[in-house]
Amino acid sequence: MKVQRVNAEQTYKLRHKILRPQQPFEACQYETDHNDNAFHIGAFIEKELVSVASFYLESRPDFQSSIQYRLRAMATSEECRGMGAGRGVVHFAESELKNLNADLLWCKGRTSVQLYYEKLGFQPYGEVFDYPPIGPHVIMYKELGGGGKKWKW
Repeated sequence: MKVQRVNAEQTYKLRHKILRPQQPFEACQYETDHNDNAFHIGAFIEKELVSVASFYLESRPDFQSSIQYRLRAMATSEECRGMGAGRGVVHFAESELKNLNADLLWCKGRTSVQLYYEKLGFQPYGEVFDYPPIGPHVIMYKELGGGGKKWKW
């Protein structure tokens, strides 16, 4: 397996197939994909892109940290789940984020994968909420120990 940075366009097919198959293809293309501080990570098995995630410099007001990044649009092809591709993507991104002095990574995770995020070291925050048209989500966060100021609630 090879994990590396990819461009936003490379993530769209897998995002659409896994995360938003009932929506138009454009629903998995975000305005923030090409921001200067955004980056995208992909895992490849035999040159096939099997897992992706995107990371954006975005602060959530609930967290008072210096440098926060948001994880968004994490998707792993169904036939490759359990092979470590998603974990590899997140670990690769965490190294990148630490180099950027980020001290917190957060996401709006589907409740159906909350336990997966917890296995990656994320903790839930707040109440479950509906994210139309996708369904129930919960905020998940993880301290990264970057060079930023220690955060507090």
